[in-house]
Amino acid sequence: MTLGRAWRLACDPEPGRLGYALRMAAACATTVLVGEIWQVPDLAVPALVTMALWQKDRVTNLVAGLAVNVLILVILAMLYGLIRLTLDHPLGIVVGVAILSFCFFFLGSASKLKPLAYMLGLITVYGLIAVDQAPVGEIATRALLYTDLFLAIPGLVMIGLGLIICPSPRTVLMRAIAGRLRMAMALLRHPDDATRERAQDMLRQGGAGMMANVKMAALERIWNRRDLACLKQAAYSSIGVLALADAAVREGGSPCPSALLETLEEMAAMFEAGDYPADIAPPAVPSNEPALAAMAALIAIFTTPAPEEKPPEEKKSGGFFFPDAFTNPDHVRFAVKGTAAVMTSYFIFKILDWPGIHTCIITCFIVAQPTMGEMISKLMLRIGGALLGAALGIGSIILLMPHLNDITGFLALVFAGAFIAAWVKTGDERIAYAGFQIGLAFFLTDIKDYGPTTDMTVARDRVVGIMLGNFITYAMFTSFWPASAWDRIAATLRGVVRALAAQRDSITPQARVTHAAEVLGAISASQRTLEFAATEPVHMRADTERMSQCGEALRDASRLAEDLLIPERDAQTRARFERLESLAS
Repeated sequence: MTLGRAWRLACDPEPGRLGYALRMAAACATTVLVGEIWQVPDLAVPALVTMALWQKDRVTNLVAGLAVNVLILVILAMLYGLIRLTLDHPLGIVVGVAILSFCFFFLGSASKLKPLAYMLGLITVYGLIAVDQAPVGEIATRALLYTDLFLAIPGLVMIGLGLIICPSPRTVLMRAIAGRLRMAMALLRHPDDATRERAQDMLRQGGAGMMANVKMAALERIWNRRDLACLKQAAYSSIGVLALADAAVREGGSPCPSALLETLEEMAAMFEAGDYPADIAPPAVPSNEPALAAMAALIAIFTTPAPEEKPPEEKKSGGFFFPDAFTNPDHVRFAVKGTAAVMTSYFIFKILDWPGIHTCIITCFIVAQPTMGEMISKLMLRIGGALLGAALGIGSIILLMPHLNDITGFLALVFAGAFIAAWVKTGDERIAYAGFQIGLAFFLTDIKDYGPTTDMTVARDRVVGIMLGNFITYAMFTSFWPASAWDRIAATLRGVVRALAAQRDSITPQARVTHAAEVLGAISASQRTLEFAATEPVHMRADTERMSQCGEALRDASRLAEDLLIPERDAQTRARFERLESLAS
């Protein structure tokens, strides 16, 4: 990814992104405020947890907040037992840190706890290490109390503040639908390269996020089930409309009829107002424009679920662990490498007797990636984000902190820094990682104990710790048992083929757009894997010709998913599908 591409992604005004970033920054500032009131040390950790776990809608925040508060009990019980065993036993602390690190890295790789495992590991290990820093008579109480607050404060903020300032998942869903309709209009009006790039980025998101909104809206129990079914269909239809707009632009036909644009405008405005259209009259389009004709036909059934569709069969959850959790050695190897990175950081931290660089241990849990391609491709995001966050933090210490006389100014500074990090984090998945690194460096630099800090030594030490943790983790994960992203290409291609086959065999138009969204999501995952594979060293990388074939196959699969939405193109797609199928096999 070039710097120009990264900058365009950072500046992309995606629908809902500004509000999401503002609410995330407000949550981080609120966490710091609560921590200041309760006099919690190392407030950067709970602020970082808040940024990592904050969600778009109120229901997901509520569920995540409750889950975090339930997990606190398990962690406290575990920490209490470990403290009793390791108190006044330095070797016991070393063994405890190693065991905890291995367990949480393994859970992050082999279980459904992956979104939370690394944060829980970070806090638990940090709590155990903090035992050495507390007065002897208060060790157990302080370590347990602070570990509790590191999770309890973010959890309570997510529950309380999330219910107040976050929209409902239904509202988030309707705004996402309207955003795709408006992007289709922009593409049809001005099909320049920049607009096409933004449209394709939106298509790459597939429908997983919107389907999560539907599921969360159903949990609220305040919305009509029929309305939610219509909105679910509208979500898939909006992806279909955007895909057909991209197909129409790719064909380069005649200008889009104004009637079609007006219809899309009216539909988008209705969704933004909190309602949805029904019984839409299809606008008139030229008969020699098959993509626009298919779009007009889709608009007529935009919110109409297929009546003849059978209810989807409930998929078995498969349990807490992934099916290959105890048979695939990669999970154990990942945990060993992560543990080695943590222990190396811990030993350096202890041998140098440099308490300020404890951030190297925290960093190990945040930057670990499963494949060498991901470690290398995200290295620039990691370093760039950390340096930018550190620059923001140190600059504010020099220029702003001396002038802050009360908590209001300090919280405003925290909000501003958190907003910059949140804006990047809420963007495209290619740059979101850098946003979290900005937040990591900014929080750890500017938030020390209570209130504003002007201690440049703390900022220096924590930046050194972050960069050291980055280097150690990178070295461990790329030197021992390096896993190649290329090994995952075949599996992702098979997923694309399965989704395309389901789209091709669909009977109803509603089913076709549903499967088209699944195809686009699978293509996005496969393209990301291919991008990671392209950054790997020559001795691990596949030859250029094979990678080029895979890239072209994925681009053709994207075009194929769009063409399968056009009934007139069915016969033309068979040979292309067979070529993709043979490549995946």
